[in-house]
Amino acid sequence: MPAFWEEPDFDDHEMVHFVRDRASGLTAIIALHSTHLGPAAGGTRFWHYVDPAMAMCDALRLSRGMSYKNAMAGLPMGGGKAVILADANGTKTAAMLAAFGDAVGSLGGRYVTAEDVGISEADMVAVSQRTRHVTGLPVAGEGSAGGDPGPFTAYGIFLGVKAAVKEKLGKDSMAGVHVAVQGTGSVGGGLARQLAADGARLTLADVNADRAAALAAELGARHVPAETIMDTACDVFSPNALGAVLNDEGIARLQAPIVAGGANNQLARPEHGAMLAGRGILYAPDYVINAGGIIAVALEYLAREQGKPSSLADVRERIEQIPGRLRTIWQESARTGRSSDEVADTMAQRLIGR
Repeated sequence: MPAFWEEPDFDDHEMVHFVRDRASGLTAIIALHSTHLGPAAGGTRFWHYVDPAMAMCDALRLSRGMSYKNAMAGLPMGGGKAVILADANGTKTAAMLAAFGDAVGSLGGRYVTAEDVGISEADMVAVSQRTRHVTGLPVAGEGSAGGDPGPFTAYGIFLGVKAAVKEKLGKDSMAGVHVAVQGTGSVGGGLARQLAADGARLTLADVNADRAAALAAELGARHVPAETIMDTACDVFSPNALGAVLNDEGIARLQAPIVAGGANNQLARPEHGAMLAGRGILYAPDYVINAGGIIAVALEYLAREQGKPSSLADVRERIEQIPGRLRTIWQESARTGRSSDEVADTMAQRLIGR
């Protein structure tokens, strides 16, 4: 295994912090990509990696994505990410969360953490008992924003899907538009409900087949096995599970003119953006369309640091700017012939001083 700084996903990260607490059994990686715009913000992923090297890959890729996401969302935050390496049984204890909170606190505010895959709002509450550099916490008061970022992420993706349908298909309405949704958890499920309410026709899939079937029954949608969702002939393919699904094989299987979803790091490699463009597929760069959650939790954290509640109206106003950012990217892509992911990366890199 090469040193992490020789990995292809290492991008001059400012810090890669390995955490091991023998007493609790915690093993974690905290990667800070950039603090050019402010403290590095990004969630904590709790996952069992069959190959532990993939934990480092995830931490590096996801933290870079957070730098780009926060910059493109206009937030005064840098990019970071943490991964906690779960055992095969997914053992998670209060002692592990406490040790992780101590590790975050030891960074002195350079990293602000929140929920991600495998980590709940209750887990973040536990972490917050050891460090204040936590967001995505329950909030009280009408008009306040905070807590689970999933619904905010889903709302931004919904708006982005509508913008993509307008851009590629020329349709102002989602009525009858066929969307294949991969992943029906907090984000994918929330997206599916909003699309259904707007008249879209849905095909759903999830590795948890029962969850997909239950949501399909609720929404009057079709559900298919998880391994076949990318073969679905549809108007929009919306990946909302884990990343890297847009690889050589996945792109070849697509039967959709649009890819717009909330999964992080959807492109397995940089050249896959050009491959999508070569097939005439409109791609919504993941860290632009899925920024709703980080907008909500970042504003929650910044407001709390200033001793005031966060504003739900402000969060929604900022999320509603996502379609405009996507249109700017697509227009520049059409003007220059560069793929949309390359255009977005260049914009983000400029914003973080690179």
